[in-house]
Amino acid sequence: MGIKKLNPTNAGSRHKIAHTFDELTTDQPHAPLLVRLKKTGGRNNTGKRTMRHIGGGHKRHYRLVDFRRDKHDVSAKVLTVEYDPNRSARICLLEYADGEKRYILAPQGIRVGQTVMSGSTAAPEVGNTLFMRDIPLGTVIHNIEAMPGRGGAIARSAGSFAQLSARDGIYAILSMPSGETRKVLADGLATIGVVGNAEHNQVRSGKAGRTRWLGRKPRVRGVAMNPVDHPMGGGEGRASGGHPRSRKGKVSKGLKTRQPKKPSSKFIIERRKK
Repeated sequence: MGIKKLNPTNAGSRHKIAHTFDELTTDQPHAPLLVRLKKTGGRNNTGKRTMRHIGGGHKRHYRLVDFRRDKHDVSAKVLTVEYDPNRSARICLLEYADGEKRYILAPQGIRVGQTVMSGSTAAPEVGNTLFMRDIPLGTVIHNIEAMPGRGGAIARSAGSFAQLSARDGIYAILSMPSGETRKVLADGLATIGVVGNAEHNQVRSGKAGRTRWLGRKPRVRGVAMNPVDHPMGGGEGRASGGHPRSRKGKVSKGLKTRQPKKPSSKFIIERRKK
């Protein structure tokens, strides 16, 4: 996995930093694991636009990724490492010993031909999925189940991971990617290793058009609007707009938006670093 900086032969490539895609082994996804992905343009089922800045973009198919890893004690061989347009991480195609094929998130360092497994009998090696009660302390993990049986929900984006720092009764204590320390049930599953494609945060699109290819429309700053359109709009000349706030008037930059009585707060041991 790597990135490349392009020569400035035109304006679009002057500041562009792109993936080399060296780790990919095929450009043909497994058709039975694809489903149609319809674009919404940011509109709900009645046609009302409920999210701004969404529209256009290249056509995509959704890849059915196995976040549950619930096929226990059956070995699987890695067939391919593939690009997924719906996420920052890469995915890899597994073929189990009984012939079934599934996609999983590709951990850093996984190779075609490698064998992986999930369940209590699996070894704590990269790509294997174990219950957190069986994982050695200090291990780096990803695709972590917040609730057992619901599938991995924590640390799934490119380059992300959490560390299993301790166990306390029925709970496992994790050091999260954000710096937060929290408890999750130790009966949940987690995959060993770091999510691949860690260089994703260094990529630069180089031009506005590439952002449009991803289905993102331009964002207009509030201070550039009129008073009727935004609380920060209006004024003579380049007025700053006062204290930053949202389109609905909610103050930003410092206002705490987490619900004070959110039930999961009792599992947080230490808040994330500010």
